[in-house]
Amino acid sequence: MGKVRELGFDESGESFDMVIHSPIVLEDFNLGDDNIAVNDTCLTVTEFNSERLEFKVGLAPETFGHVDGTREIVSMEVEGDSLWIKVKTSPEILNFIVAKGFIAVDGTSLTVVDVFDEEECFNFLLVEYTQQKVVIPLKKIGQKVNLEVDILGKYVERLLSSGFVESIESR
Repeated sequence: MGKVRELGFDESGESFDMVIHSPIVLEDFNLGDDNIAVNDTCLTVTEFNSERLEFKVGLAPETFGHVDGTREIVSMEVEGDSLWIKVKTSPEILNFIVAKGFIAVDGTSLTVVDVFDEEECFNFLLVEYTQQKVVIPLKKIGQKVNLEVDILGKYVERLLSSGFVESIESR
């Protein structure tokens, strides 16, 4: 985990650089390891400073294409040594979320437990071990998380919207 040290926009105002101080991440980082995932967004390291334990990444609108959306945590409930988290999302993203399916939340691939269509929410469970290894438990109710839905749902949507299924049925 790290913290953002500096943000700087380029001259066009369309992209910017972000400098992140991260001693833990950079313990195993070597020059040439040019990609780092930050909350589910794969970033290219443009500069690396091993003495200051910082790296710089360039961000553009396309950078955020790895993330399908950002939505907020609506509840966090402890049950024994586990943590139940419920996230409210948009109907467009919820269409791709199914119980027992997969979703990435802030870069962590998780199994969806339940989907609550009327509330436009879904939930998942973090066991104690996972809670110690990811950033999600550090968030508070009302904070946003990055969401990336299961790629299989995207493939199905593309096939359905392309007319592929209708062409097979008409044979």
